[in-house]
Amino acid sequence: MAKYDKTDIERRMQGAVDSLKGDLSGLRTGRANTSLLDPVTVEVYGSIMPLSQVATVNAPEPRMLAVQVWDKANVIAVEKGIARANLGLNPMIDGQTLRLPLPDLTEERRKDLAKLAGQYGENAKIAIRNVRRDGMEALKDDEKKKEISEDDRKRSEDEVQKLTDKYVGDIDNAVAQKEKEILTQ
Repeated sequence: MAKYDKTDIERRMQGAVDSLKGDLSGLRTGRANTSLLDPVTVEVYGSIMPLSQVATVNAPEPRMLAVQVWDKANVIAVEKGIARANLGLNPMIDGQTLRLPLPDLTEERRKDLAKLAGQYGENAKIAIRNVRRDGMEALKDDEKKKEISEDDRKRSEDEVQKLTDKYVGDIDNAVAQKEKEILTQ
C-alpha cells in the first residue's frame, strides 16, 4: 500500500498555518483583544487549567480587558496566572473581576513584536517544509516499491510543491498582515 497521502499532507500544512494564526492572535497590537489571554494558564483546584475554564474574558473598552472570575476563591490564582504569562499587563482586582488596562506600546516594543511575528512565520514555514519533505520521501519510497511509476511520482511531487507554495504564501500573508497591524496602531 502506498505511503503517500495528499489529503494528510494538506491537513498537516493547514495545521501549521492554523497554529501560526493562533500564535499571532496572542501578540498585542495595542487594542484590547480577548485572544490576548488565550495562552494564560491558572493553577486552581490542584491542577493547571486554561483561563477560559475559570473565567470569562471580554473587552469593555478599546484599551481594557475585563476578566470575570467565576469562583471568588480563584481571583488571586488568576492574577498570578496573568502575571506569569509575561504579557506586560498589570491586573487591578475589583471584586471577582480583574481589569487589565493595556499600556501604550512603545515604538521599540512594536518592532520587537513585529520581529516575533516574523519568527513565528519562519517556524511555520519550517513545519511546512518538513511536511513537504515527508511527502517527497513517501513518493520516492512508493516508486522504489514499484507502487507508482516515475511519471506518477513526478506529477505528485509537483502537487506537493504547489501545496507548499500555497501554504507558504498563506503564512507570508498572515505575518505581513499582523506586522502591519502591530506597527500601525
